Amino acid sequence: MKLPMLRFWISVLGIVLTSLGSSDLFGQRLPREDVIDVPAVGSGLCVSNLFQTNMVLQRDKPLRIWGWADPATEITVTFADQQVSTQANADRSWSVTLQALPTNRTPQSLTVTDGTTTLVLDNLLIGDVWVLGGQSNMEFELAKVENGALEIASANYPEIRILTVPYGQGPDRRASFPRLHEWSDWFGRHFRKGDWDVCTPEVAKELSAIGYVFARRVHMASQVPIGVIDASRGGTTVESWTPLPVLQAMDSPTTRAKLDRFAQAAATWDAEADLQNRIQQHEQWLVRQTEEGKPIPDDRRAPPSDLRPGPLGDPNYPGHCYAGMIAPLEGFVVKGAIFHQGYNNAFEGSVGVAMYRDIFPVMIKAWRSAFADPALPFGILSLCTDGYPQTREDYCEKMFDAGIDIRAAHYSTFLELHQAGDKNIGYASTYDLRRRWYHPQVKIPAGERMARWALATQYGFERQLEWKPPMLVTMEVQEGAMILTFDREVGDPEEGRIEGFAIAGDDRRFHPADVEYRETGRDPQNRPQLDRRQLVLKSPMVPQPIHYRYAWGRNPLANLQAIGNKDLPLATQKSDDWALEEVPANVFADGPTLPLERRDANRIRQALREQDTARRIKEAEMILQENQR
Repeated sequence: MKLPMLRFWISVLGIVLTSLGSSDLFGQRLPREDVIDVPAVGSGLCVSNLFQTNMVLQRDKPLRIWGWADPATEITVTFADQQVSTQANADRSWSVTLQALPTNRTPQSLTVTDGTTTLVLDNLLIGDVWVLGGQSNMEFELAKVENGALEIASANYPEIRILTVPYGQGPDRRASFPRLHEWSDWFGRHFRKGDWDVCTPEVAKELSAIGYVFARRVHMASQVPIGVIDASRGGTTVESWTPLPVLQAMDSPTTRAKLDRFAQAAATWDAEADLQNRIQQHEQWLVRQTEEGKPIPDDRRAPPSDLRPGPLGDPNYPGHCYAGMIAPLEGFVVKGAIFHQGYNNAFEGSVGVAMYRDIFPVMIKAWRSAFADPALPFGILSLCTDGYPQTREDYCEKMFDAGIDIRAAHYSTFLELHQAGDKNIGYASTYDLRRRWYHPQVKIPAGERMARWALATQYGFERQLEWKPPMLVTMEVQEGAMILTFDREVGDPEEGRIEGFAIAGDDRRFHPADVEYRETGRDPQNRPQLDRRQLVLKSPMVPQPIHYRYAWGRNPLANLQAIGNKDLPLATQKSDDWALEEVPANVFADGPTLPLERRDANRIRQALREQDTARRIKEAEMILQENQR
């Protein structure tokens, strides 16, 4: 089997396993006998498991502390010379609010008492708390990334504190999360989750690599205690991270269709019929094993007896990850969030892309509401690379991938919010941190890019640090060319040919563009004077260009950055609004039928291959003509 096809089936297997709920790729099993778990909500007096020894509490904002106790019990919370009392409600819940406190790097203790029982949380710092969200590329542990060993060896930061939220899902909103050792089928072992820990090499190795590097950089520069809460889960979709009531209120046809499909599947699920089917399959397997003389392990002799939840057990059921992993954090005071997700939304073509564009800004607003801050700093890390690199030989064929549109949706969402005056929205590209695997292990620079945004916008380093990518100011169409003007000088950091732009005419046949700086005149020595903010795009294959695309590959051939070793790549973007299945034009007489069938997808790919072939023939002819002169 060829590697691309093998990689495809591996990814499909991961998606299928994820959809199985309790048997998913990162599913929970009963912990080992030597592991003692702490339940999400305890009996008697208890606090939410968010509040523990070793945690960081958010500075400069009123602090809400909550938990549970017997109804009508008087609860007193004491911390930092403040004492606040309240009474537990009929449902056992209670909460208090402490006045805002400044940064404090000296460990302190917080006590909660009902007069009979006293809980003491020690070693608390006052600083900034950041939430990490997304799927597996955010979750990807420090121990697995390039240069991760060096980071682990030096990860002694007593003022960085780490909490990884256990996997949880809906349909019911969870009030808290357990503290447990969670089983990973992928690694064949338990991971400790739900506990606040002081950052040490042993603790850091299992933390999100992006989250660790982000926290380290921010802490080192600001000298403020930093807490990170990792609430990410592999194989998840943007709709699963958005509250279901918010999704249901959206006026989005693609979102409504997705909700209807899941609701219908849940309504028609028959757990008893599913169990009987599995029992029958088990009996047939026993017969085959006996007839073939194969052993039957003791742990597989008994037939299945569990009733599976069906679609409601799918973590990607709309709203489920929010209900299980973000809802327990609601009302907690934090500094901000960073988000890295999109891979699993790239499997539904332009329909999935349209839904993502609708949902993503709504999801950001919902997270800001969850943490009671409509201006909550929110950093977007765009979708990373996957697959073999795009080249000039297969340039057009490699443009056919919905993941590119998802990456462009990350940038367009940022751009719309930024241009509307949102001063706390952040963005960083990751497509240039390329590897063939869909978990590219170049995570340290990604975390540093997010840290640069945070430091520049939230910690007073705006004069020392730049974070915004180059932004398009104007697009001008001239005879046979397009002229793009950016807000700063741009170029290839290796000072070679600028790659990554493609242009197309009315036929929607994109071809890689030849790129030059715009010439504005000549100096006294007759040397050209160039404006490095303006790029001229041309192609012999596109006599009348009307639109451009940039970095339009899942692992794109693209190298444009802000000039000056600033590590600020131009974001994946396009000027057209053509859907994935409509490029190039006229592949189908009546337009494609969505969702796209495999044979129709292959027709589009074949048309794109023919474009690549025609261009290569044209380029060869031009070289021959040049040599014959």
